[in-house]
Amino acid sequence: MATTHHTKMLIIGSGPAGYSAAIYAARAMLEPIVVQGLQPGGQLTITTDVENYPGYREVVQGPWLMEEMKAQAEHVGTRMMYDIITSVDLDNGSPFRAIGDSGDEYIADTIVIATGAQAKWLGVPGEQELGGKGVSACATCDGFFYRGKKVAVIGGGNTAVEEALYLTNHSDDVTLIHRRDELRAEKILQDRLFKSPKISTLWNKTVERFEAGENGALSHLVLTDTQTGETSTLEVDGAFVAIGHAPATELFKGKLAMDESGYLDVEPGTPKTAIPGVFAAGDVTDHVYRQAVTAAGMGCMAALDGERFLANLDIDQDGHAEAAE
Repeated sequence: MATTHHTKMLIIGSGPAGYSAAIYAARAMLEPIVVQGLQPGGQLTITTDVENYPGYREVVQGPWLMEEMKAQAEHVGTRMMYDIITSVDLDNGSPFRAIGDSGDEYIADTIVIATGAQAKWLGVPGEQELGGKGVSACATCDGFFYRGKKVAVIGGGNTAVEEALYLTNHSDDVTLIHRRDELRAEKILQDRLFKSPKISTLWNKTVERFEAGENGALSHLVLTDTQTGETSTLEVDGAFVAIGHAPATELFKGKLAMDESGYLDVEPGTPKTAIPGVFAAGDVTDHVYRQAVTAAGMGCMAALDGERFLANLDIDQDGHAEAAE
């Protein structure tokens, strides 16, 4: 039987942004509800070694880190819901309404959107099987593990070139693989790429599959020439797929402003959307940094701004919110 849940703050999505918002909101006595979505814990739940999250001297496991964040949020008073929001009503201002896949209704004075973004993958054999074993979609996250080793970056846009340039901090042998004969990246990035003695480029090549060695980790890529159809192999220790990210914002199309790539627009330097009381945090609005620590920081900001928003509201007996005089 469907249930109606009332909360001062509804957090849609989990991960570092959602859980951090929940921790701050619960400590402010906002009694937040987190609707965890399709992938509770977010992208870190499919990440093995995490070495760049502050506070941990040793490498920690992504799933463990997210379980700890979730447990902390619950410990201070957050309600976790295993549900998926399928529709939202933001048209009439606070209180906002959302409907879950379960049929439950959520009525909230404020909303924090922390639905995240997913890396786009090639969808070829070996890609998912070797995730965390040589195949990655984040050089900033995992490049450190390939110090002094041979790596490849697949893509031709800004992200791919930036990843390749970043990897030169760790490797003297970086190969950029692109399916065309020219890059789509900005010219200034291309100039830096072509000037680097550590980066070589393979043009007109697509990755057909990722293959493992005897140790179960990535050993080489099988490539196909887009012009001749010939196949070849490239031995690498690590491969970084850099063909973009897709923010999980389908639910908010036509309801909130977003850029051409689908990332939610917020007031610069804040998590505030154009609708008062609706905030966005983490990768759903950040196409630049995309780090767990920055997402967590934005979650904190969203909760604090949500608390301030509520402090300036008068809630009448029917539950309608109006700006305080």
